[in-house]
Amino acid sequence: MESAASVTQLLFRWGQGDRVALEELAPRVQRELRSLARAYLKRGRAQQTLQPTILINEAWLRLLGPSTTIQWENRTHFFGIAARLMRIVLVDHARTRRAVKRGGGLEALTLEQITVLCPDSTPNILEVNEALDQLATVDERKAKVIELRYFGGMSREEIAAALGLTLATVKRDLRLGEAWLRRFLARESVV
Repeated sequence: MESAASVTQLLFRWGQGDRVALEELAPRVQRELRSLARAYLKRGRAQQTLQPTILINEAWLRLLGPSTTIQWENRTHFFGIAARLMRIVLVDHARTRRAVKRGGGLEALTLEQITVLCPDSTPNILEVNEALDQLATVDERKAKVIELRYFGGMSREEIAAALGLTLATVKRDLRLGEAWLRRFLARESVV
């Protein structure tokens, strides 16, 4: 793992328009991005058609888009954004597959921790995405904490540092956010 300081410095330089910094940054964060992508896809169903490289490349394309200008705060901020983009790519992929398949057969999202939220049935990525979006309308911070934990793979301590919260607040937000999502997903599975 690259030192947080060197990655943060490269992110800052990239944010200032230094393309050489981006060229230096990419190989330094590649291993962690690949690990994050593998974790995402490993938690999905066996017939998942995306490969880690494709997921990473799609996230990079969105990071490098012409309308994307991000003032990077640090390494944790970068990986939080990358996790969010990977979630968006997976959701887009699931929507495309649903549109293509007759009957809209959605793949179940089997995120190990997410299954705790809905023990009677495994929610699919679109249901989880909708639930997180709904939670964000109620409490944006709790939704962000849940996203960083389950989609970003961050520890409670990393989330606290990334969001400028205390560890106790992160634990409380996780507990309450999970309860809210559990209720929302259970209600959705009944409909």
